[in-house]
Amino acid sequence: MSEVEHIENERLEVQLLLEAIYLKYGYDFRKYASAHTRRRLEHRRSVEGLPNMAAMQHLLIHDESFFNRLLLDLSINVTEMFRDPLFYKSVRDLVVPYLKTYPFAKVWHAGCSAGQEVYSMGIVLWEEGMKERVQLYATDFNEMILAKAKDGIYPMDVVRKYTANYQQAGGTRSFSDYYTADYDSVVMRRFLKEQVLFSSHNLVTDGVFGEMNAIFCRNVLIYFNRELQNRVLNLFYESLCPGGFLCLGSKENIKFSDVAHKFEAVAEREKIYRKKRM
Repeated sequence: MSEVEHIENERLEVQLLLEAIYLKYGYDFRKYASAHTRRRLEHRRSVEGLPNMAAMQHLLIHDESFFNRLLLDLSINVTEMFRDPLFYKSVRDLVVPYLKTYPFAKVWHAGCSAGQEVYSMGIVLWEEGMKERVQLYATDFNEMILAKAKDGIYPMDVVRKYTANYQQAGGTRSFSDYYTADYDSVVMRRFLKEQVLFSSHNLVTDGVFGEMNAIFCRNVLIYFNRELQNRVLNLFYESLCPGGFLCLGSKENIKFSDVAHKFEAVAEREKIYRKKRM
């Protein structure tokens, strides 16, 4: 078999595996970035000691527990509280004053993972006197990760990093005010969870999610191919009220999309955009 045939066969195996996931369980990874998806699949294949993708396909069809392990690999769970502190400083300076112009506002954290960025926003709103006036919606397609986000329990060894991020982001209190220590973990305080609605939503397959004043979706689009990125950005445009803010990750932008001309860059470096009032 030639090298070209080998590569083509491997690509086909991955394609068939993703198709099987979609047909069997309804999760659609077919338009995720191919390199990222392949790395995650290879990781699971190696951990499970399986000889090839075909063996993985057979196992995931017949063993749901294996699929659940694979789903965790395919989920995007790399995040931290106040990630990119200057971004949160810009949110405090640019987005929060806009939210204050409404008697009640709605903010969507799409692809919220384990919840760190949701709680970060909750802290900002608390310090700005906005906690009771904003409903936060935290969504993810992975129910297991969503449950972790709802619990708000994180390893003690990350607190030093979270604290430094909080201080650099312009925090006005002590970060320890926002959690309780429990042996080797910390638990986010209950008042940060009161205005958060955790809900299942799949950016790949689901539709418009209400009419939001701001949408945060940071470091998720980079895992999608260009076609899917465009679809999701259109979804965000339709889900934002006129003048609402869209906040993306540091390596993401809207320039290539169908809706690029319908937004204005408010903070280009921090990837904060505002929906134009047409």
